[in-house]
This record gives sequence, C-alpha cells and structure tokens, in this order.
Amino acid sequence: MTPPTALATRTAVRTGTAPAPAPAPTGPAGDRLPDPGGRGRHRATHRQQVRSGQGALLVLAAMVLVALNLRMAITSLGPLLDEVRTGLPMSALQAGVVTTLPALAFAAVGSATPWLVRRFSPPRLLVAAMGALALGQLLRVATGDAWLFVATSALALAGIAVANVLLPMLVRQYFPHRIGLVTGAYSMSLTIGASVAAGTAVPIAHAAGSWRVGLGFWALVAVAAAVLWVPIAWRSRRRAAAAAGTPRPAAAAGVRIRAGRTRLGWLMAVFFGAQSFAAYAQMGWLAQLFRDAGFRAETAGLLLAGVTAVSVPIAMVMPTLAGRMTSLRPLVLGTALASGLSYAGLLWSPYDLALVWMVLLALGQGTFPMALAMIGLRARTGAGIVSLSAFTQSVGYLIAAVGPLSVGLLYGRTGDWVAPVGLLVVALLVQTGVGWSIARPRWIEDELR
Repeated sequence: MTPPTALATRTAVRTGTAPAPAPAPTGPAGDRLPDPGGRGRHRATHRQQVRSGQGALLVLAAMVLVALNLRMAITSLGPLLDEVRTGLPMSALQAGVVTTLPALAFAAVGSATPWLVRRFSPPRLLVAAMGALALGQLLRVATGDAWLFVATSALALAGIAVANVLLPMLVRQYFPHRIGLVTGAYSMSLTIGASVAAGTAVPIAHAAGSWRVGLGFWALVAVAAAVLWVPIAWRSRRRAAAAAGTPRPAAAAGVRIRAGRTRLGWLMAVFFGAQSFAAYAQMGWLAQLFRDAGFRAETAGLLLAGVTAVSVPIAMVMPTLAGRMTSLRPLVLGTALASGLSYAGLLWSPYDLALVWMVLLALGQGTFPMALAMIGLRARTGAGIVSLSAFTQSVGYLIAAVGPLSVGLLYGRTGDWVAPVGLLVVALLVQTGVGWSIARPRWIEDELR
C-alpha cells in the first residue's frame, strides 16, 4: 500500500502544484554551504580550470602566430627586390623608399598605437592589424604601379607596427607570471618567421613562375593569425559588455602615460635604437663584408642566414633569463662583449674564423629579445607597457633607419670596412652605457609622480 505522503507528492507533481525544491543550505551571511563531499564545487572548479587552461593555450598560440608575421613581409622582399624592380618597373629612389619604409612605418604608426588602445580592445586591434597586413601584402602583388606598391607595402607595415607595440602588453596581461618565457616564445617565432621568409621566398617564386606569388604567399599566414584572434576578441568584447557600468581602474579608463616625458622612456628608446641600428646594418651589409673577405655570394648569404639561425634559441632563452634576474647587468655586458669580439674579428680575420664571428654576432643580437622583455619588466600597468612599448619602438626604429644608410655611405666613401665597423662599435658603446643604467629594477609609473 502506498503511503499517503508519497501519494500526495506524486499527485502534486502530476498537477504542477508541487512546491519548489528547497534551496541549498546557506550560511549566516547568505553564502551557499558546500554540498556534502564538495563534489559539485570540485566539478565547477575543474571546468573553470580546463576552460582557463584552454584559453591560455589559445592566446599563446595566437601570440606566437602573430609574431611569426612580424618580419615576413620585410625579409621576403629583399631576395626578390631585383625581380620587383624589373617587373613594375621601379626606380632606384622607389627601391630606396621601400627598403627604408619598415623602420619609418614602425616609428610613425607605433607612436599612434596608445591612442588606438584607449579606444579599442587590444585583441580587436590585433585582428585589424593582421587584416591590414594580409590586405597590404595581397594588394601590393596585384598592382602594376611602383608607387602603389610602396603605398600598399606601407599598409602591410602599419599592421606590423601595431602588433609590435601590442605584444609586450598582451604578454603582461595574459601571462603576468611568465613574462620572460612567453616573450622568448614570440621572439623565437619572430626570428623563425624572418628566416623562413627570406630563405623560401625565391624558391616559392621560381616554383610558381612569378615574384608576385613569392611575396603574396605570406598573406596566408597573416590571415591565419587574424582568424585565431577572432574568438579571443569576441570573448574580450563579451567580458567588456558584462562589466559595463562598473568602475574601471585608472589604467583601463583611458589614463595617459607619456613615456616621452620620463628619463626611463628615453633611456629605453636609445637602448632599443642602438641595438636596432647595429642589427639593421648587419642585415644589410654583413653579406657584402663576407664577399669582400673572399667568400662566394652563396656562402656569404649562408653565413648571414647562420646568424639568424643561431639567434633562434637565444631569442627563446634571453627573455627567460631576464625575467628571473634582479639585475640585467650581466646580460648587458655579456651581449656587448660578444658583439665587440665579433667586430674585432671581422676586421682582423673575417675569412679564416668566419663561423666564430657568426656565432658571436648571434649572441650579441640577443640584446633584441632582452630589450623586448625589458619593456614588460619596466612598467607595472597595461597603460604603462603600451606607452613604453610605443615610445621605445617608435624612437628606436627611427634610429635604426640610419644604420644601413650610414654604414653604406662610409663603405662607399672609404672602400673598406674599418670606418663602418668603427661606427658599429660607437653604437655598441652607447647601447652598453644606457643598458647599464636601466638594467636594475625601475618602473615608468614611478617617474610620473
């Protein structure tokens, strides 16, 4: 026989008059008490951890893919420049503008990025930046006019300039406890992208029978990066909408931090500029130095590519070391010593010990990933990182633009490498002195008080 209470309960359920389930027990302050054994809470926590881990992996993969794009549009052009000049056709002036354009675009557009960050979320900006990069690369291979080629190249480089500034800030935002490791990962990706594009642009062009394919192919990588950032940007927008109406911290509310009004900002810019001055000069003229030493053109090109190849693991390790050290002075002095020895060796015995000088040059170029890591380590807030990154790279790339030009002028006037290498030594001394000053912990926000 069915008990009366059970019968009444079934009747209430069938007729829809059953009372609402009793609420979960709560504590004195209204907080829900854990269920017996805490199984529901543990399951929810586990789901949150899984989603958080998957989100972090997606962001990391997206950052690495963006970094892969940051030099491809530049290094793929150099090996095909003769074909481009013939195919358009392009004058010597226009070719000179194209080769100088990267540093100028990085300086001009990079300085405007903080203004963009105050109006749009960084993930959405990265989607737009990669879209501009892809579109610029496609348009420049579709045109038959030299000046349109220059203009569309500027569009592509504008996308790179925005991403250059944003990545250090995004590293700090998404991976605050892994700044060195993640900076190393994207620095290594940048180096690999530069090397791969430089080494395969010509074979791709030959296989397709057109220089346009050799240059336009890399737009596919930019499209992939943009697609990967779309879900991140969408989640960022939804979080921003959910948080609408709540007070925002000062750094996120559009407070302006002017790195150009601080001593640290200028020191960082000069440090970045001095190392970029030397790096761009080496990329432009090192192969010619090896050819003058007696190497065939193919071997000289391989030695230059070897510098990039050796730089790949250094780009991964250097930011990690920087993130773990209280003072970066050992790294500043170590990279300076490697560069100084390589310069001396290139003047003393460039042929017999070329491999040694190649490795030392790569060690010296570890200053670049170290400088990128320092941007994230010398600011406490996202606004500070964006401002410092924009100012450092804008001024630094203006300085870098002078490197290949000045070395080329000295080489053309003197006919040997003593004066050009001497100029690189002067840049190295400036880099080391400034690096010594900013190697110990300090933050840009403190200089604004």
